[in-house]
Amino acid sequence: MSRDEGEGAGGAAAETRRSQPLSLAQKLKSLMARRTDARGKAYVSRTLSQAVDDLPDPPTSASFALIAKLAGGQQDNPTVKTVLALCRALGDVPPAHLLPHASYDDLEALEAFENPLARQVLALLNDLPESEMREVVAHLELRREALGMPSVPDCTGPGGSASDRSRVEKPKKARRRRTGTEAAQYAADALEGL
Repeated sequence: MSRDEGEGAGGAAAETRRSQPLSLAQKLKSLMARRTDARGKAYVSRTLSQAVDDLPDPPTSASFALIAKLAGGQQDNPTVKTVLALCRALGDVPPAHLLPHASYDDLEALEAFENPLARQVLALLNDLPESEMREVVAHLELRREALGMPSVPDCTGPGGSASDRSRVEKPKKARRRRTGTEAAQYAADALEGL
């Protein structure tokens, strides 16, 4: 059975989701979950706000309410200064990562692009025939293996784009805690079998 035959209608929906870039909220939540604050814990809006304030020469301040709105998707248009401050506080994340474009979903590639030698390699690869580029990739994979370095996932195959890898790493949505009254009502309903 071919891949197309096995996917059916669900496969088309998955393909549509895959072509959509991650939102600023998704990227910010993911960064906050994967990066750690001064205490070694994942960032929350208050600790990220404090980290922005603690930056030497911060470009701006970012209130925890603003960060919570950005991470929650209620606001999606921060100023450039806010983006720069958040990226610096989160460990010098390339600011392009927070832009809504599928090419910018791959944080590892953007971080590699920060290296001037990596940019030179990309410039040298530009306009080479695809067969030549594949040969260079194969050589680099062998070289990494010889140096004992981890392999880099193939992002050129079907379903293997870098943005798909980022989607897998999204943090789970935190559940809202019930108030005391809501918890009591829930318990009473459960006891009554409702």
